[in-house]
Amino acid sequence: MMKPYHNLTFPALFSETVTKFGSSNAMALVGQTPITYKEVNSKIHALIAFYEKLGIKTGDKIAILSSNMPNWGITYYATTFMGAVVVPILPDFSVMEIENILKHSESKAIVVSKALYAKIKNLDIDSLDYTIAVENFDLIESNQTTAQYDDSATPDKSYQVAEDDMAAIIYTSGTTGSSKGVMLSHKNICSNATSARQLHPIDENDRFLSILPLSHTYENTLGFIIPMLAGSCIYYLGKAPVPSLLISALKEVKPTIMFSVPLIIEKIYKGKILPTINGKAITRNLYKIPFFRKRLNLIAGKKLMETFGGKLTFFGIGGAKLGDKIEQFLREAKFPYAIGYGLTETSPLLAGIGVAKTQYRSTGPALAGVELKIHKPDPHTQIGEVWAKGDNVMMGYFKDPEKTKEVMTEDGWFKTGDLARMDKNNYLYIESRLKNMIVGASGENIYPEEIESVINNFKHVVESVVVEKKGKLVAMVHFNYEELEQQYKTLKKDVENYVDQQIDELMKELHQYVNSRVNKFSQVQMVVAQVDPFQKTATHKIKRFLYY
Repeated sequence: MMKPYHNLTFPALFSETVTKFGSSNAMALVGQTPITYKEVNSKIHALIAFYEKLGIKTGDKIAILSSNMPNWGITYYATTFMGAVVVPILPDFSVMEIENILKHSESKAIVVSKALYAKIKNLDIDSLDYTIAVENFDLIESNQTTAQYDDSATPDKSYQVAEDDMAAIIYTSGTTGSSKGVMLSHKNICSNATSARQLHPIDENDRFLSILPLSHTYENTLGFIIPMLAGSCIYYLGKAPVPSLLISALKEVKPTIMFSVPLIIEKIYKGKILPTINGKAITRNLYKIPFFRKRLNLIAGKKLMETFGGKLTFFGIGGAKLGDKIEQFLREAKFPYAIGYGLTETSPLLAGIGVAKTQYRSTGPALAGVELKIHKPDPHTQIGEVWAKGDNVMMGYFKDPEKTKEVMTEDGWFKTGDLARMDKNNYLYIESRLKNMIVGASGENIYPEEIESVINNFKHVVESVVVEKKGKLVAMVHFNYEELEQQYKTLKKDVENYVDQQIDELMKELHQYVNSRVNKFSQVQMVVAQVDPFQKTATHKIKRFLYY
């Protein structure tokens, strides 16, 4: 067991790392020479010195909108080391969502990549004084200053950061303007990282390949803070993880640890492994017999390990449910996978287990320092809502005490909104979502109500329900038929045909309208006209379950 950390803040933990692993490699873009922890440390202090010149102070909010790269991490650390608050924004968010987040968080500065600058350049945000390029920390826009970033500068002040100080506000989505900003303290994130680190041995010789967005709490805590604690090196793709780029990166980096969402491993399984087995009649038939299936999976597993560079010791999967067949394959292939469970509000990990102890369909037991219980389990199935308690549970929702009260009990339990059961060894088995949230193919949280609020603003729309059907987002829309009929009465022609024609046109128009206003993963694949009004409860809420 490791010694407990005395001070759970980013500056305290990072300074321990610099003392122990100062000359170890810390981070790099794939294909470039890594910078050491000592070099990262001096870049962090140079950026704090630049912030000081700009008049940025403890408590100010600084947004980051960028793909993963070493300077993303340097920005995150510089911001939190001086007691300012980082607001990471998912690169896939729409312009409208980004605008809502910047306004709601009252961000004073944004550090943005050149590729994403177009999303913010026309925004008018009262609080925003500075726009800084993430690539070199050049000032793109500012309110009356000519200050420049100097790589050799050091801060004028020293900063005292406490464990309970806010470190980050994470916005899960921002479509409606009443976005939920999850406030996480230094202790929330650091306690989660130090506990999660105990699941698998990690040291300064480990190489992480980071493929999920750093603005997502999952990658942030597990793929960014944990390697820092251990003095490991993190490699970034610098671009979206398209297969060709990923395969060459795996070959070059030969990662020992990776975190992923089910989609990536599912694509490999369906695109590479199954076609090989189904390609010949003999293997196709043998695969139906458990004994031979296991042998074939073991052979495929060796090839899969080679694809991943041959050195993998831990492949963490989270963010969405892994398919049964794919998990069965990974087990029989002896692939070093492990599944975890968590939420943004819990920094994120609540349950997880090391590679050697995984159990089929389970996310493992509660993490050290986390209490989990099943609230009001069904007497027959033992399934109930997961409640959680621990140092990793959020401070609350930013500027929203009402929403915070809805999910937090007086005595500190967080209601996850997920349904699960526990076995006699306290292993957790997640069954489904209690809320309406849809989990996208890559593990993104999709909130149907937020997409619906955009749809309902469109002309002639009365109401709508967004559902997931066969992995696709479908918008069921009830138009105002009376209004449309009224429009065409004057034409004295076949009103019904005109209305049908008009509905078809409206659906096409609506499809484009919605998808231009929501993020990539919340885009609807199909718009369907709902002729009759939706059935409702006594309090006029749509009975959503009837339409799933």
